[in-house]
Amino acid sequence: MNLSGRAAIVGAYESPLRHAPDVHPFAIQAECIGRALSEAGLGLEDVDGLCVASGDWAEGGGVNSVTEMAEYLGIEPRWFDSTDVGGCSYLVHAAHAATAIAAGLAEVVVISYAAAPRWWPLETPSFDPFVLPAGPGQFELPFAPTLIATYAMFAQRHMHVYGTTAEQLASVAVTFRGHAARNPHAALGHKPITVRDVVDSPLIASPLHRLDCCVVTDGGGALVMTSRERAADCAKRPVYVAGFGMATQRTQISQLPRDLVTPAARTAPRALEMAGLTVADVDVAQLYDAFTITPLLALEDIGFCPRGESGAFAADGHLTLGGAIPCNTDGGGLASNHPGKRGLFALIEGVRQLRQEGPGVQVADAEVALVHGLGGTFCSAATVILTV
Repeated sequence: MNLSGRAAIVGAYESPLRHAPDVHPFAIQAECIGRALSEAGLGLEDVDGLCVASGDWAEGGGVNSVTEMAEYLGIEPRWFDSTDVGGCSYLVHAAHAATAIAAGLAEVVVISYAAAPRWWPLETPSFDPFVLPAGPGQFELPFAPTLIATYAMFAQRHMHVYGTTAEQLASVAVTFRGHAARNPHAALGHKPITVRDVVDSPLIASPLHRLDCCVVTDGGGALVMTSRERAADCAKRPVYVAGFGMATQRTQISQLPRDLVTPAARTAPRALEMAGLTVADVDVAQLYDAFTITPLLALEDIGFCPRGESGAFAADGHLTLGGAIPCNTDGGGLASNHPGKRGLFALIEGVRQLRQEGPGVQVADAEVALVHGLGGTFCSAATVILTV
């Protein structure tokens, strides 16, 4: 089955909330779903597919989050997906939804997410959530790894092998903060920073400083997907899912490969091949940026720059508007929002760029967007190619 372009995104909405005290994540999701459907000229009665993964802390759901959300909305979808592989789950949902739509299993699919870590009353885990006291995790738990410490190991290794500097890492945060300055809803858009600000901010887990780390916000969003045929009758210009790829690698940090190759090296070629495109065709990219090291590794694995050169590539301005590959145009997770899993927001910004509706910086006449997300500590990844 040729899946390229068979499904389209016809509705996209991101909540402007960055701090929503006492608002349940399901309420945020419901509002986002309603707004995304309205934008498409559709209603809840049209929805026969639902994708939700809201079982982590501060996301409001449990192990049956997709059925809980369906109940909350008052719908009974005939097709659903609750795949949860971390921050890239919603890119995986988009791939699964495109497949289901092409196969006739569903016609109108909603993908939604929300979380409220700024106020959530339940205790936040202090350890890496992928290190559990049973199974393989028991051998790492005595070392008490935190999530940021595991990402810091990637950054430290990149510095050791390729000579990447703290200033080059900092340039990523500075670039995305600059993009956020044009986004009225970005959490930190009103606070410009310099490379010196980043490297002088408190060291959290060497070599990552506080400003190398994503913001922590409340928030949510939703996408509406349908068939290419039905999309022609929707209110908004459709954005087509031209290609996608997904992969897993490993969970435990002790199994980290020394070559620093992440699953993006497999997901991006698969997505581009399905779309019949190359990296040279991409006009704008949305790359997961929980920390400054994460988009740098993606740039190399996807092929935007040679291996080991992403630090210099970013520092030379290639991620800015007018650069080789404008990236995270809304400010990304480092400056706009990051409730916990950012993949859905990266997809939403990819859609907005192709519609010429970017709330931050806008790439003129963008026709191809590459969206890449990851889950865990590069345990999983997914890439989606969007076209108009």
